[in-house]
Amino acid sequence: MGDFFNSLMHPIELLVAWIMYGFHQVFTTIGLDPASGAAWALSIIGLVIVMRAAMIPLFVKQINASRKMQLIQPELQKIQKKYKGKTDPESRQAMTQETMALYRSEGTNPFSSCLPILVQSPFFFGLFRVLNGLEKISTGENEPIGPITREVAGQAEGATLFGAQLSDTFLGADNTATYIVTIILIILMSATTFLTQRQLMTKNMPASALDNPFAKQQKLIMYIMPVVFAVSGVNFPIGVLLYWFTTNVWSMVQQFYVIRKMPAPGSAAEKALHARLAKRGKPIPGEAERKAAEEAEAAAAAERSSQRVQPKSKKRAKKQGGAGAAAKKQGGSGAAKKKGGSGAVAKKKPQTDS
Repeated sequence: MGDFFNSLMHPIELLVAWIMYGFHQVFTTIGLDPASGAAWALSIIGLVIVMRAAMIPLFVKQINASRKMQLIQPELQKIQKKYKGKTDPESRQAMTQETMALYRSEGTNPFSSCLPILVQSPFFFGLFRVLNGLEKISTGENEPIGPITREVAGQAEGATLFGAQLSDTFLGADNTATYIVTIILIILMSATTFLTQRQLMTKNMPASALDNPFAKQQKLIMYIMPVVFAVSGVNFPIGVLLYWFTTNVWSMVQQFYVIRKMPAPGSAAEKALHARLAKRGKPIPGEAERKAAEEAEAAAAAERSSQRVQPKSKKRAKKQGGAGAAAKKQGGSGAAKKKGGSGAVAKKKPQTDS
């Protein structure tokens, strides 16, 4: 199993080693000491920049997936409420099928938001293994990893950042500088993780999505993840802590930009965006479509109202009025004629008796 894992990680280690070595060459070319902590620390930061830049499409996909997951929470709650208390296999299967159908129709699923973490994890462990293997490579005990030869490994192994070697860990520390640098990086790593998650929940989640199981789960993660990093961070080399802190800063800044420019519908960030656009006199995205939809709805409502009450046109009313008057006139003439005829008969009768 160990050989299989080593074989699986070897290409990742090679890629990590080449990227770090490439940046190291750039920084030494511009004048930094090849064995300095600054050159190797900046090389690790360069590794983060390359990895995260390559994952921007995945990050966009993660943001869209998270947004859709937030917006479909009311529909998910309806499905859960529909099958609440039903534990028979048929009901459970039906609930699963309806849930998956909802995910397919919306083009999302709960695992899409984990893609950047899953993709980034191999590089995280690759860097961990490269840094952990520096000492043995420098002594000739282990084979070089790509460009990380025995000489280069010796430079990286001896490089220090504020007096602490990049390959040192908190648990294996033998000097105060390592303890201080490690603790500071763990605190920074945990704080940036918390702030990134908090930024997502407070600014980019609509009010309707804040009171549901998904939001509660996200809130729980917001408090648990920093604790997990703080506990596990004592086992990581300083170089890995620097990598993780840098990638957290990248995530926070990248997320801030996305939330500011493309906020979730109904969120506080969207209201802030609309306020900024209105202040600058710029059109609000979707405002024209919204007004058109409102006008169409108003027109449809007016049409339905007119269909319920059929008003008579003036021409029709005049025609009906004329017909009524003619009928009345005809009726009056008939009555007068009848009355006149009766009088004539009465008048004629006495003359016959004479």
